[in-house]
Amino acid sequence: MSEAVASLSEVSRTYGGVPVLESVSLAVEPGLTAVIGPNGSGKSTLLRVLVGATAPTAGEVRHPDAIGAKPIGYLPQRVPFREGFTARETLAFYARLVGDDPDAALDRVGLGDAGDRRVEALSGGMRRLLGIAQAVLGDPSLVVLDEPASGLDPGMRERAFRAAADRADGDTAVVVSSHALDLVDDHADRVVVLRRGGVAAAGPLDRLLDERDAADARELYRVVTGETGALPGDEGEVPEGDGGGDDGGDEGEIDGGDTEPDVHVTGVSDR
Repeated sequence: MSEAVASLSEVSRTYGGVPVLESVSLAVEPGLTAVIGPNGSGKSTLLRVLVGATAPTAGEVRHPDAIGAKPIGYLPQRVPFREGFTARETLAFYARLVGDDPDAALDRVGLGDAGDRRVEALSGGMRRLLGIAQAVLGDPSLVVLDEPASGLDPGMRERAFRAAADRADGDTAVVVSSHALDLVDDHADRVVVLRRGGVAAAGPLDRLLDERDAADARELYRVVTGETGALPGDEGEVPEGDGGGDDGGDEGEIDGGDTEPDVHVTGVSDR
């Protein structure tokens, strides 16, 4: 735990008396950690609890090594950017809060040529990249991204996931929830597999593959979760905005009020 950027100890979360997370304990270390699991397993709730956007019903969340002007960056499943502003103007607003450079932030995610385009004119993939750029403004120690590749074509999925992975290093922990198990194979250092609100497996990806005699993340998913049918990502990612993402269709409905706010300021609204 001493090297962890963040940790959860016996964390539980219920909605309307229905448990969504149960006794989850994790240490989040530098590098890229992928959180995978069936729809309704609690992935989005876990990420919101991790960043402080949702309070746990029980247990403790700590951020011992999340430091700096903006220690935590967070990208929810849906980020409603305000229309009428360019990508550069959008980032400039947030960059001023943490002393960052909006043009450098655009370049980091490959949007350097799109700075003058209004956000409503950006493709879904480009808006997702803009959300990643916003989440990592200020060089946070902990970056948490909920389905950054959701609803994107294969090329843009890889681009978005690579932008997330590029932030993970010896000092920065990046946590990503995803159904894109091929990208988990390509980029993740560690994996957390959720099943029915609990941690079914967690650790370095290579170690888990060896322990479970699995060839890749897809097979690991099947072995650990017991899923035998089509996996969530087998038919392509869920389109953005249809409400079918991981936990937009479980704990949000259970509680009836635990959906993202209408205007969400990444890294600001969550604090």
